[in-house]
Amino acid sequence: MSAPAPTSSPRLLSLDALRGFDMFWILGADVLVQALRGLSDAAPVRLLAEQLEHKAWHGFAFYDLIFPLFVFIVGVSLVFSLARARETTSRGALVGKILRRAAILFLFGILYNGGLAQPWPEVRLVGVLQRIAIVYAICGSLFCWLKPRALAATGVAILLGYWALMAWTPIRDLTLQAEPLAAQLGVENPTREQTEPLFAATTERTRGHYEPGLNVANHVDFAWLPGRMYNHYFDPEGIVSTLPAVATGLLGVLAGVWLRRRDISDTRKTRGLLFGGVAAVALGWLWHLGGFPVNKQLWTSSFVLVAGGWSLVLLAVFYWVVDVRQQQGWCRPFVWIGMNPITLYLATSLVSFGGIARRLAGGSIEQTLDRAVTPGFGEFVLALLTLSLLIGLAAFLYRQKIFLKV
Repeated sequence: MSAPAPTSSPRLLSLDALRGFDMFWILGADVLVQALRGLSDAAPVRLLAEQLEHKAWHGFAFYDLIFPLFVFIVGVSLVFSLARARETTSRGALVGKILRRAAILFLFGILYNGGLAQPWPEVRLVGVLQRIAIVYAICGSLFCWLKPRALAATGVAILLGYWALMAWTPIRDLTLQAEPLAAQLGVENPTREQTEPLFAATTERTRGHYEPGLNVANHVDFAWLPGRMYNHYFDPEGIVSTLPAVATGLLGVLAGVWLRRRDISDTRKTRGLLFGGVAAVALGWLWHLGGFPVNKQLWTSSFVLVAGGWSLVLLAVFYWVVDVRQQQGWCRPFVWIGMNPITLYLATSLVSFGGIARRLAGGSIEQTLDRAVTPGFGEFVLALLTLSLLIGLAAFLYRQKIFLKV
């Protein structure tokens, strides 16, 4: 799901493997673990299954890392894909190419969300790929013009600015959630159109809240984000919360600049990533305790630090094992996936791999497996087969040298 550019710099196999590792969970590894949970209630399985569920609002689980890790990888990748081009191409022309790629990726995101299958305003304009496209456009453009220190300063300014915006900007004292709105409007499931008069008429103001539907990001989405929204009244990939996602991308850019340096050893690079990651995680949780909660749906500044810190740690581990120690055999399936993330991500929207797996091993076969082994084993096999089909597609595309680039 990154936005690759021409590969004019040496390619880090560890980066492809890390991208594939991240995609692995999106493609179906999470479903496989949930199916395993149906077979065993052992503490390790239960813990793993719980980590593969998003936190309802505040907090952090492994599954909350998946999306920001992709955004972080976009930042790392663009350093290696744009660094040489920045030296041989005019900045204006290079920014033009970046913006064109971002626009194509943005359109892919709308297609993934269902495209124009529904009439307006039921078309969802924002989403995962759209946010990645925006981050790639902004971070890529900034990388063309700014030096590392200026990039770091920009990232810090974004985190502090977003915190100030969320903490100090007054908003209407109205919770945009279905149940309280239904009670006030006397309608069972109030629509956005039915809620707008109440929203406009609310004169009391409040600030410094981060509850669902009662915060700056959610109110801005309700007031200005057109089309269908994921949470009906607001969207986790909405307008304001995209700003700190840029800081996540910039953290990846800085990590890429660090890895690309030739004046320091691989050991020092790895230690630097690990130290930076641990420090970011600690600072993020301190900010959480200080009043700005770690929250994926709002993409809070504390969330940027916690998720970015773990991203740095994972990058350090993959870089040391795969590129420095050259232990690469184990990660080949991840590389296959990581080289074609956009294709595989779109494929899961356009093709029902789970449906194909059920045609091959559902029905009587599933029932026989449940009887012969244990109840739920058939569902586990179906989840394993679904994931295998996607990995098989990734291997085929890789061996045929078919890569979707935007």
